[in-house]
Amino acid sequence: MNSSWFIYALGFLAQGLFSARMIVQWLISEKNKRSESPTAYWMLSLIASMLFFVYGWLRQDFAIMLGQVISYYIYIWNLKAKGIWGRIPTTVRWPLLAVLLVLPAAGIAAIASPEAVTKLFRNEGIPAWLIIFGSLGQIIFTFRFIYQFIYSRRRGSSILPAGFWIISLIGSAVICSYGLIRHDWVLCIGQSVGFITYSRNLILLNRHDNSSGRAGNK
Repeated sequence: MNSSWFIYALGFLAQGLFSARMIVQWLISEKNKRSESPTAYWMLSLIASMLFFVYGWLRQDFAIMLGQVISYYIYIWNLKAKGIWGRIPTTVRWPLLAVLLVLPAAGIAAIASPEAVTKLFRNEGIPAWLIIFGSLGQIIFTFRFIYQFIYSRRRGSSILPAGFWIISLIGSAVICSYGLIRHDWVLCIGQSVGFITYSRNLILLNRHDNSSGRAGNK
């Protein structure tokens, strides 16, 4: 029982940080009347990603673990693009970089270990179709950062474009459905906050584009 409470507490902490990043991004965007990509968003993402990967491992949930491996690198890239990564003390940066090796290694260990494979992929409590469905949601949700990474890299700066928010809405809907089926309230509560902020950012982007278009026509 104690271990279960610890696992859920860790999951809620990670989701709390994920939600906090969205709220911070939302407030800054509302203040500036356009969708922003603040440094705090990426810092909170980095910390939350580490915690949520551990939560997924403790919950024996491959779908959760899958989503954190790729996005972790992208969080660091965005901090580099914003010129923040180099300002972080070396004593902090090296452990964060070391996690880049730990996360994939943990995933490989899961596949290589027969015991871990049984827990992650042949878990009687999670049917195969549900693992596939949950993994699909995580893939879609992770793809938003791949899209954001490609979009930002081409423009040489950290940007959160409209496509990022649209993919976020789709991925969030799938993950929320997965969480409801699994009775995982950590996932459900965490994703519910996202629906509001994703939609609001699309509205802000649309208004900003319309304002820019009107200004350009004058």
